[in-house]
Parts: sequence; structure tokens; C-alpha cells
Amino acid sequence: MILEWICIIIYSTSLVMILFYAFAQLNLLFNYLAARKNTVDGPTFNLDNPAEIPYVTIQLPVFNEAYVMERLLDNIVLLDYPHEKLEIQVLDDSTDETVVTTKAHVEKLAATGIDITHITRENRVGFKAGALKEGLVEAKGELIAIFDADFLPQTDWLKKTVIHFKDPEIGVVQTRWGHLNRDYSILTQIQAFALDAHFTLEQVGRNSKGHFINFNGTAGIWRKETIIDAGNWEGDTLTEDLDLSYRAQLKNWKFKYLEDVTTPAELPIVISAARSQQFRWNKGGAENFRKMFKRVVSSSNIDFKTKLHGVLHLLNSTMFLNVLIVGLLSIPMLYIKNEYAHLRVYFIVMSFFVISTIIFFIC
Repeated sequence: MILEWICIIIYSTSLVMILFYAFAQLNLLFNYLAARKNTVDGPTFNLDNPAEIPYVTIQLPVFNEAYVMERLLDNIVLLDYPHEKLEIQVLDDSTDETVVTTKAHVEKLAATGIDITHITRENRVGFKAGALKEGLVEAKGELIAIFDADFLPQTDWLKKTVIHFKDPEIGVVQTRWGHLNRDYSILTQIQAFALDAHFTLEQVGRNSKGHFINFNGTAGIWRKETIIDAGNWEGDTLTEDLDLSYRAQLKNWKFKYLEDVTTPAELPIVISAARSQQFRWNKGGAENFRKMFKRVVSSSNIDFKTKLHGVLHLLNSTMFLNVLIVGLLSIPMLYIKNEYAHLRVYFIVMSFFVISTIIFFIC
């Protein structure tokens, strides 16, 4: 009976964890619905006044992007923003022939009067975080916009985002991801569905109540001062964006999420690429839980509810593990149910946890 009890305890623990996460999602849904009725906004820059236009550096961290590099550069230079207040850094860590072709394309664009530079490193220490950190040293802008290679911001993107930095407490403005190839396949439709849930219910639900959200690694813009104050980019996790986001918010910097500003991008179209992306996001989330958990729960400047949502946010990848455990243990649990009649009450109580499935379905 020892093995049976071990199975019951592990199974019950996973069900409880899933239920907590489900209730958190339901709370975010209520927050999201309430936020849609709230149209109050903060102060914004008047970009018609040249004195109020902030200097922006756009950072493009790239690595062996042979198929999208030219499209990325040609799209970025179309951004509608005063050229005298705009700098573009191509942070190129590539190890293939694209280093040469990208350099040539950058030089061609620079010859037209655009302030664009091609920055390479001999040592790829820190990977993306290291490239962003090195570029920051030379960055002229007080605001730092970041785009991955497969993102294509619309021409008015900067004008819609930089205006919110008039509030000196705002450290980051994040925009919603769009999907250029949503209908390419069932795989892309599933990915788009999951990302849409994150970029609507979760990001708005957390941000509207002042809970911690995350810069999503791209399609957002940082105040340079915020990056420095939070300790700069660190490459000790696979999700350096989540790491810096939490360190910045623990320093009382505010994040602003713009659901109505969409930045289109391409989703992975093959399962190997999607699996690689999910591995990076989930392992990075777990690494950040290990790194940030104590800092979040011990912080004296955030309330209990924000701490709870923050911990569950960092535990997001663990929810998939709990679902797997419940699925695998459901078979021995059926055996236990049939063999041990005195546990009937336990299984009746366990039926309550079907509410988790109902909540997730509603969300």
C-alpha cells in the first residue's frame, strides 16, 4: 500500500497545483474583462513638439538569419520617425556567410543617410543577452527598441510606443505579437492560439492590476536607464527577457502593455523549430523561477497578490509537468480506485478538480 499512497500523494499534489493555476487564470480573465472597460491612460509625449521627441536606438539581435535578414532591414528603415533622433544597431552574432551580406546591406542603407551600424563580436558570450549588453554601451538613445529578425513593425510603431515614456516611472512598453502565417497549418494555428491567450488575457490581466508582466524579448521598447538600474542584461538563463523584466519591476519600474499595437511576425512552421522554441521558453522559465523566487517572495515593496501571480507566472512551465504527471498516474489511479473500496470518498472528493478543466475552457 506504500506505493499506492505515494501515487495518491503525487497525483493529488499535481491536481492542487493545476487548480491554483486555474484560479489564477480565472482571476486574470476577470481583470482582462474589467480592463477593457477602463479607457484611462497616462501622460504622453507630444511628438509635434521637437523638444519632446526622445532619441531612440533600435537593436536588431540576429544570428544566421539568411532568409529574413534583408526583409528585416528594409522594413526597419521604413519606420516613421525623425532620422536625427533615430539610431539602428544590427547586433550580428552570425557564424555563417550572412555576416558578409548583412554588412554590405547595412553599408548600402547607411549611404542613404540612415544612422545604422553593423556590430559583430568575436566572442558570443551571453548569446542574445551579451549582444544586447554590448550594443547598449554604444547606444545613443535614451529609449531602446528591440526586434527579433522575424518581426516586421508597422511604420507608425515608434510613434505609438515612445509617447508613453513621458511618465518617468515607465521602464518598458511592450506590444502584442501578430502572426503573418497564422493559417499556414494546424501547427501555426495552435501556436497562434496559445500566444493570443498570453498576449490578451495574461498580459492585460496582470498589467491592469499592477502585477508583474514580462518583456517578451522583442516588439517592445525599454528606457535605457531602466536596463542599467535593474542590473543590465544577464545571460545565465535561456530567457534573459523574463529575467530582466522581473529585476526591473522589483526595482519599482512600471511596465505598460499595449494590446492595440500589433507587431506582426512569423511562427515556426515545422515541429522541430516549434519544439526548440518551447524548450527554450520552458527551461528559461524554470531557470528564472529558481533565480527569482526568493527575491519575489521576500520583496517588501509588492503586495501578496502580486507575489502570488508572480510566482505562478514563473512556475508556468511546471504546469505542463503537472498535467503530464496527472495523465500518466491516471492509469494506476484507476487500479487503486477499483482495488481499494475504502478510498471511495477520496475519489468522490477528487472529482471536484474537474473545475480546473472548466476554468481553462472558459478562459
